[in-house]
Amino acid sequence: MPELPNDVVEEAERLTHLAREVVDEDEAAAYRADRDERVAEHDFRARIREEDARDVLVLHPDEWVEDGTILPDRVEDTDRAVEIPLDGPGDPDDWESVERHNAELVAAVREANGEDHAANVRAFADFMGNHYARPLESATGEEIREFLDDYYPRNAWPTDEQAEVVEQSLRLAFDAAEKRVPGF
Repeated sequence: MPELPNDVVEEAERLTHLAREVVDEDEAAAYRADRDERVAEHDFRARIREEDARDVLVLHPDEWVEDGTILPDRVEDTDRAVEIPLDGPGDPDDWESVERHNAELVAAVREANGEDHAANVRAFADFMGNHYARPLESATGEEIREFLDDYYPRNAWPTDEQAEVVEQSLRLAFDAAEKRVPGF
């Protein structure tokens, strides 16, 4: 049974995030169409399943669907589908790996840009890890705004120098993760 290659899964996730971040609906539709074409090349489909706490990108075999509906009797192996949470809390049981990942990004920012930026990125890593159990580069624009407006002034105890560069620090963190910064 054909599986969806990891690079296609990653690109589908990236395009889905881009579609959710842009304001222009035509641009969002273009990202979704690109995503759908890429997964269709492997006989898969993409859809967004809305849940209470988060939306989930679901990539599943095309053969499961008839007239836009998944037919349960066609689903032989649910492991063939890929589910990617798009927002909301991550897996709290995976906190240690999230922390290791975020700490690596803090270290990379420290090495390239110094202590003030590293302190800001450490505060953001704590915010994303403790509140969302997710890697810092998975933050949405809304979560970044929550960090800047609420968490940072109350919990980070920044120096004046750190506070002056906090937005730049976040951009450096996303650069270190090789991810696009969502609008905030």
